[in-house]
Amino acid sequence: MQTIKANNYPIYFNEKGYEALNKHLKENRYSNLFIIVDTYTNEFCLPKFLPYLETELTIEIVEFEAGEHHKNIETCVQIWNVLTELGADRKSLVLNLGGGVVTDLGGFVASTFKRGVDFIHLPTTLLSMVDASVGGKTGVDLGNLKNQIGVINVPQMVLIDTQYLETLPQNEMRSGLAEMLKHGLIYDAAYWEKFLDLKAIDFADFDELIYRSVEIKNEIVIQDPTEKNIRKALNFGHTLGHAIESYFLENENKKTLLHGEAIAVGMILESYISLDKKLISHKEYLQIKKAIKTIYDDVVFEEKDIKPIMELLIHDKKNEYGNIKFALIEGIGKIKINQSVENELILKAFQDYKS
Repeated sequence: MQTIKANNYPIYFNEKGYEALNKHLKENRYSNLFIIVDTYTNEFCLPKFLPYLETELTIEIVEFEAGEHHKNIETCVQIWNVLTELGADRKSLVLNLGGGVVTDLGGFVASTFKRGVDFIHLPTTLLSMVDASVGGKTGVDLGNLKNQIGVINVPQMVLIDTQYLETLPQNEMRSGLAEMLKHGLIYDAAYWEKFLDLKAIDFADFDELIYRSVEIKNEIVIQDPTEKNIRKALNFGHTLGHAIESYFLENENKKTLLHGEAIAVGMILESYISLDKKLISHKEYLQIKKAIKTIYDDVVFEEKDIKPIMELLIHDKKNEYGNIKFALIEGIGKIKINQSVENELILKAFQDYKS
């Protein structure tokens, strides 16, 4: 697969990535190499990665506890302290080996340590391959609020090797699939249609689907790196999805949702809102709802859940001057950003989801 040129960095696929990494290590006089992993990728992915590495640099492995609960500033402080104790300097290189939590947090750690050191992403989950590692967003959660602290800063390169997907459980694969569905809905109707019958997909060709998803996200980000305009399209399903994810994360009586599971609900809700605003047809809405509900289990919402979820919307990063803004679809494959939505319509969307 061809290398994708992003904003000031390349995205490599499979074997090409390791060749590019080793060439990069030879051509740049780094002082040492720090590989950030979580407990999961340390066990399952690091042993796959290390044999590809050709370097005489001192390599240090920095591990933190896996899971969204640890994607916070406290974990960053611990890693900054470890980097300091192990002699990291401005010429150190950080390599983030893991899913979205690792690439988001590791990118933020590297971007802020000594005012910024070079970093490389090697995503190991479907979600991080098609979304989190691409586009330059880094950051951590503030309490239960998703990605409130962070910077936009690009890596030296992204290496996508789909062999790491073999380490994933099915629910993590489904989580990543949600972002691929989103890319079709906002940008490419033909791509969306490939997912209408998962049984018909030849998973030998899954690399090509991943490639197209990365291509779509990159094409959008190149137009608007700092999310002033069209990059907001990538937030379809995320305005309500993030609020749902945050609510389930903080609520002890709820089972924590994976990111893609929450976004899948958000896409149905925001598709209903698009329908109510006459941006999509009833036929398109039913197709979206059926396709997503075929892949993902229903999430149970009680009446008492809806108000606190809606209250969390005020923290959405697209909001301006206190106004909540949505990215809605205008027909499958097209997007309409900066849309205001009344609370009554959000309530109607939840009622329809439950029906």
